[in-house]
Amino acid sequence: MEMILVSACLMGRKVRYDGAAKTSGDAVLARWRQEGRLVPFCPEVSGGLPVPRPAAEISGGAGGAAVLAGAARVLATDGTDVTGEFLAGARAALAAARSAGARIAILKEGSPSCGSLTVYDGTFRCRLLPGRGVTTALLEEHGVAVFGEDRIAEADVRLRELEGP
Repeated sequence: MEMILVSACLMGRKVRYDGAAKTSGDAVLARWRQEGRLVPFCPEVSGGLPVPRPAAEISGGAGGAAVLAGAARVLATDGTDVTGEFLAGARAALAAARSAGARIAILKEGSPSCGSLTVYDGTFRCRLLPGRGVTTALLEEHGVAVFGEDRIAEADVRLRELEGP
């Protein structure tokens, strides 16, 4: 059975920067949960950040690949450099995906860790740019297909392709 890495906040765990969850009510996600496919994971908490914590964004809206390459940093609203924690969390997410054999991930869109299509621009003014978070960039570099919570139907199609007839 194919396993799926999923943002813990989407599963109702209160791990977000503001101490909240972003529980998904998606029927496909609920079915996968019943089937025992889901591996809930929060890269930011696993990387050593507390709950709650100051919000963080990738400087200059550069995206996760730039952070992985050492060309950009992740900064919290209070100016703290949390790049190390984001990198550690991304590596832990990759290890969790590999351990479970997960080739698909459903991650929280817009997050500096988990965004798959968009990330905030680094100004803390709620402006989104096209881009990927640090964890998403690392997972995709290693062959894990990442989908945001609004693209679960696409992930289900990918799952069926991976499982074959």
